[in-house]
Amino acid sequence: MEIEVGERPSVVSTPERVSPKRVSYALALLVIALDQGSKLAVLHWLDLERTQPLIISPMFDLILVWNRGISYGLFQQDNPTGQALLLGATVLAILGLLVWMARVKALRLGVALGFLTGGAIGNAIDRAAYGAVVDFLHLHWGSWSWYVFNLADAAIVVGVAILMYDSWRNEQPARSSPA
Repeated sequence: MEIEVGERPSVVSTPERVSPKRVSYALALLVIALDQGSKLAVLHWLDLERTQPLIISPMFDLILVWNRGISYGLFQQDNPTGQALLLGATVLAILGLLVWMARVKALRLGVALGFLTGGAIGNAIDRAAYGAVVDFLHLHWGSWSWYVFNLADAAIVVGVAILMYDSWRNEQPARSSPA
């Protein structure tokens, strides 16, 4: 296709700078979709509740655990009041993350918030639907065993790691130039 002088090409140009807000929201939606899709597969397609454990490799199994607490199974809540309080705290954290996302101007921070928010929403959906979070990924080596987790948990860990890196990187003292 030839373009005449002065004629504009019909190709849509991309912005010079990617919007951190758009990246953040898109990443959060991707995390939610992958997390919820994997959990639905574990519950309904693989039927892990009946067939567990599913051994994938010598170091990795799929095993269904209903986490009624928070990270690492802390603060287990078997009663409806405790479960409602955990869900309420999660919703408040999500609202705070969404406000932060709406104000984000740096791409790395947007990526971190996308991972964190998507993971928090993914686990909140579980709490609202089942009264517990669906965990199913289990890493182990010999007698060593890591806690059972899900994709939302992994996304939260990645988001926190990026936030920590960003915080550390932004706190480095400026190098003085030689005189």
